[in-house]
Amino acid sequence: MRIRGNALIRSVGGRPAVLVELTLLLLWFVLFARLDAAVGKDFATAHANALALQSAEHAVHIDIERSVNGRLAAHPVLSQPAVYLYRLYYVVVAGVLVWVFVRHADVYRRVRRTMIAMMVLVLPVYWAVPMSPPRFALPGAVDVVARYDIFDVDSWTRPTHYTAMPSMHVGWSLWCAYAVWSALRGTRPRLALVAWLFPLLMAADVLATANHYVLDIAGSVTLLAVSVVAAALWGRWMSRRRHSRETSRTTTPTTLSRGTNP
Repeated sequence: MRIRGNALIRSVGGRPAVLVELTLLLLWFVLFARLDAAVGKDFATAHANALALQSAEHAVHIDIERSVNGRLAAHPVLSQPAVYLYRLYYVVVAGVLVWVFVRHADVYRRVRRTMIAMMVLVLPVYWAVPMSPPRFALPGAVDVVARYDIFDVDSWTRPTHYTAMPSMHVGWSLWCAYAVWSALRGTRPRLALVAWLFPLLMAADVLATANHYVLDIAGSVTLLAVSVVAAALWGRWMSRRRHSRETSRTTTPTTLSRGTNP
């Protein structure tokens, strides 16, 4: 019981203190949500960027959003599960974060740093390149989420900010796959690879529900890759800083004792 109590306020077994970690993560998510809501407000620019992106996709023949969306919209039996996945994916994200914290402390700090890096890096992109989603920018696109919204909130059928590029639905699902892969690749490599099916499913979902473009998904892959590198550099800097502090603690008493000898 004492060990569990210590884990709430102290780092145990390589894991950060539970209460400290939970508090910091909650504060960071609230800050991210506030900043995210403050960017991508320019509808005219977002619409112009969406048209430019559509032209780029058409030039290389990857503009499949309208056809995929039409196929899903024609099948209500498939549309409803697609909306559930789109709305409730964050449950998987939270579950993976908790699972890695509890069961795989050796990789938790690395995947947590990657998550934070993704949030830091995506905000400037949202600010610089607002993007209207296909359901508002593509003529004839069906807003599947609005049609079958499980929360039935009418105000959500029109966005207040335009941040389709990159897709963070795909981004967070990629992070989940990366976290599971990092935790299991050494002991259960086949199961670790299965985790990558989740972002593939999410990519299909956001395309079919007309919430993102193909290039949004490519942007999500790029975001994860850059975030993994940023988290690795961050981890190395933290290790060097910790090593430097530990070295100074062990050398200072020796130096002082030598200075006081007669």
